[in-house]
Amino acid sequence: MSNKIPLIIFSLIFFSCQQKKIEPEKYKPEWSSLSKHNESPKWFEDAKFGIYFHWGVYTVPEFSSEWYPRNMHLKDHKVYDYHAENYGHPSKFGYHDFVPLFKAEEFDSDEWAKLFKKAGAKFAGPVAEHHDGFSMWASKVSPWNVMDKGPKRDIMMELKNSINKNGMKFITTFHHAKHLQRSKVLGKENQLSHYPFFKDMPTSSNDPELSLLYGNIDDKVWYEKIWLGKLKEVINNYKPDIIWFDYVLDAIPEKYRKQFASYYLNESTDKEVVIVRKQHDLPQSISIEDLEQSRKNEIGVKTWMTDATVSDGSWSYTKNLKVKSANKILHMLIDIVSKNGVLLLNVSPMANGKIPENQKKVLISIGDWLKKYGESIYETEAWYKYGEGPTVQPKGHFKNRDVFHKLEYSANDVRYTVKDYDIYAIFLGRIKGGNKILLKSFSKETIIDEIRIKDIEILGSENTVNWEYNPEGLYIELPDDNYDELASVLKIKTDG
Repeated sequence: MSNKIPLIIFSLIFFSCQQKKIEPEKYKPEWSSLSKHNESPKWFEDAKFGIYFHWGVYTVPEFSSEWYPRNMHLKDHKVYDYHAENYGHPSKFGYHDFVPLFKAEEFDSDEWAKLFKKAGAKFAGPVAEHHDGFSMWASKVSPWNVMDKGPKRDIMMELKNSINKNGMKFITTFHHAKHLQRSKVLGKENQLSHYPFFKDMPTSSNDPELSLLYGNIDDKVWYEKIWLGKLKEVINNYKPDIIWFDYVLDAIPEKYRKQFASYYLNESTDKEVVIVRKQHDLPQSISIEDLEQSRKNEIGVKTWMTDATVSDGSWSYTKNLKVKSANKILHMLIDIVSKNGVLLLNVSPMANGKIPENQKKVLISIGDWLKKYGESIYETEAWYKYGEGPTVQPKGHFKNRDVFHKLEYSANDVRYTVKDYDIYAIFLGRIKGGNKILLKSFSKETIIDEIRIKDIEILGSENTVNWEYNPEGLYIELPDDNYDELASVLKIKTDG
């Protein structure tokens, strides 16, 4: 018995040491420590497509855009006139008076999650908080949240459960860096604030509760208790796989950005999480770059993201909101994926919780295509060349978003992806049978190492493809077939 006791003690000490060894290293709030995080895990690189939604109190008036809360206070703005005519002067009917009208009475998280899955999304989630200071989760940081006011239900938890149940990762997006009132005059500094300070408006109220909504708070208190406090609350209670930030993040003092990142990573040691930001508000070593409404015109060295909206106008629901065609969004997705990118697509639900039918139709059309040809998108990588064709793209930047909006691709535009040794040539439109085409990207002039092609097939077809590979490129005879009107895919099988 005495011989066994030291053995047991030794075993316990050994086990304790082993436990310490396998404990994940704690991230310190320093860029050098945080950069040890893998900013682009494989699951994210493979996902390619996610969905989020601008949905909140700002959808109640169904007018102009999600910037209604700011613009309703500006006397030279059309929203000011609309608000005064329909609700009264903003000093009498403030933005806070819309909150009881945001009821989400027809919201069904399961219905939404099933739609997003059917659309082909691999991750989905809400705008957790827009610039307006209203939280779409059960918050203890501020009374202005969906559990205490408006719907009086934990919208975020319902969504998380439904989205995870349908096999998708969970994203939460934060736009609240702009919520703080940084100036009491309309000028440059005020452009970093969502609510303008006016003495005769609720935005200047000293009422403790109204101040929390309108961001009329001491900045040091706001950074610590509000901006960071809300992030910690969502991380603790909803455990998002992705946290995405809108612009003005650079206006948050660096020490708080570091504290956020270290907190998120240290609280997520059981899984690989992703941080997304715009501009250069966080180091590239710890985050994914997002290009709003635009995209790269070359292959990204690192994985990157575009966020764009299904609509042709406002990101939030407004009356008679028009939507983009399915082929426009799908072509955007294909173009992004061919350059090592990921698409985050916004939808615009109504205040009552319904997603309009015209938006559903577009999502389902995209999903139907991905169900047939998704192998050319999911789990792929960029080839050595992203594509070819006549359509010229500008440099990827927000300032060029209008050019990207107007781009119209055709079947003459080709995008390439690769999986293992197979190369996918995706034509951005319906190709015509009986034609002979030349893929110049395969020419000996542009490829250093010769590709050993075994066979070529048309995805979704049993027709035989005749082809010839010579120094000029890859010649392909397209057989007569019923090619897909959105995009056609050739699978070029190689020996490596």
